[in-house]
Amino acid sequence: MTVVKSDIEIARHAAKKPVVEIGAKIGIPPEHLAPYGYDKAKLSAEFIRSKRGDRNGKLILVTAVSPTPAGEGKTTTTVGLGDGLNRVGKKAIVCIREASLGPCFGTKGGAAGGGYAQVIPMEDINLHFTGDFHAITAAHNLLAAMIDNHVYWGNELNLDTRRITWRRVMDMNDRALRDIATSLGGVANGFPRESGFDITVASEVMAILCLATDLADLEQRLGEIIIGYRFNKTPVYARDLQADKAMAVLLKDAMQPNLVQTLENNPAFVHGGPFANIAHGCNSVVATTTALKLADYVVTEAGFGADLGAEKFFDIKCRKAGLKPAAAVIVATVRAMKMHGGIAREDLGRENISAVKAGCANLGRHMENVRQFGVPVVVAINHFTADTQGEIDALKAFVAAHGAEAVLCRHWAEGSAGIEELAHKVVALAESGSGQFSPLYEDELPLFDKIETIVKRIYRGAEADADSSVRDQLRQWEDAGYGNLPVCMAKTQYSFSTNPHLRGAPVNHVVHVREVRLAAGAGFVVAICGEIMTMPGLPKSPSAERIHLNEDGLIEGLF
Repeated sequence: MTVVKSDIEIARHAAKKPVVEIGAKIGIPPEHLAPYGYDKAKLSAEFIRSKRGDRNGKLILVTAVSPTPAGEGKTTTTVGLGDGLNRVGKKAIVCIREASLGPCFGTKGGAAGGGYAQVIPMEDINLHFTGDFHAITAAHNLLAAMIDNHVYWGNELNLDTRRITWRRVMDMNDRALRDIATSLGGVANGFPRESGFDITVASEVMAILCLATDLADLEQRLGEIIIGYRFNKTPVYARDLQADKAMAVLLKDAMQPNLVQTLENNPAFVHGGPFANIAHGCNSVVATTTALKLADYVVTEAGFGADLGAEKFFDIKCRKAGLKPAAAVIVATVRAMKMHGGIAREDLGRENISAVKAGCANLGRHMENVRQFGVPVVVAINHFTADTQGEIDALKAFVAAHGAEAVLCRHWAEGSAGIEELAHKVVALAESGSGQFSPLYEDELPLFDKIETIVKRIYRGAEADADSSVRDQLRQWEDAGYGNLPVCMAKTQYSFSTNPHLRGAPVNHVVHVREVRLAAGAGFVVAICGEIMTMPGLPKSPSAERIHLNEDGLIEGLF
């Protein structure tokens, strides 16, 4: 019987190289790396500036079908493809997001890939890493503290405490903090008011760090944060509280991309971590744009399915950063297709070709959606040992009938050797020049029309629905000069609808927008749809119950 090693066991036995050697492979001198120990480092702002005039490589997006409990392996495929491109003679860099502690100790697990397609050091990346999330949390909460302090000392800005919109954050799932009352306990503690916590990955500071081009742009964007409104309903900005410069100081190091390596000692930038279901779901602009100057190919991912991560990657990140992806890879699994075809998780081990065919409607929808942006696609079938040839053939036939190609990938078990065919297909697709990228909607479209465009063209809903208060708020922001901003949809990742149990490819559903938030510093409007929460909760049996140190002081239960 073959013993299958866990992800953490594989990572623990990796033959790591010093991070300065990894940097040297892509032309980074050691003096421009600030090492965090042996195997990870920050890249200097000076080096990043020096490369701005260099030519760009080709950008490849890895996205996926709508996620299921069966697992899709998008990050694993992203890392595997980066290794595969290096294997076929291309200089490639992987760019992915950092992991949040919330899902790591909750349900989802970490975000460093899996099997023989991982970025390492896996434990560090999935836990505190270089402290970026702590810095973001601190900067966000510094602003929160300065708001309440300003009110306490006389409220010179005439803030209406009922209309303070800036909440606090922490990098943990904690439903008890979603709605709270602050400043209780009498005069010495300030003026009581209602507030709450979001998870750090939903913070506007996180989004700003991931969209800023340098420290000056970071500080400018931090100053643009709207923290609330006066009694006359005019906005109050972070710069009005003189908080922006101190926040930038806290974020100085966090702004610089983190360099690590894959199991095959290829370079990877792991930087930033906004969730795709409640934020824009992409790694940092500075990491991606820098990687494009250093490599022939940059492989990056966007969170969850293409309806969320890819749409936001195209409509927010690419729009703001001037990026033009050359190709997209959509990750699918036989198991996910069967779940979208109506099969329960406990029955996935049995062959069911008809369920695969039924579930492929979800994949087809995502293929159509990515093509709407003018980006050519190839499908990566992330292989599981229980997949049968008949099921694989059915998936391939569906993709071929829809004018694309599906490639079986075994990178989880075999590393770059198992994804070589996909690497060749991606190179051919990117080099063909067949892509003509453009965002889904124009800047000038009214904000609610942008929301409805996404609902109808990406989710295939009948309409977007919102109360008059939401529509009025959007019109007020348009009147204030924010009408040209893109929209960031916050909704369940499990369905094209707002019902997480409605799998497959539903049509003609109504997407209810219950709340909108203006992220003026980040440069987008958030539309919160359905029952989605910006502060998740832990499950009945969280992963934290099984994570521990063994007798040798090594972490167990992380995966």
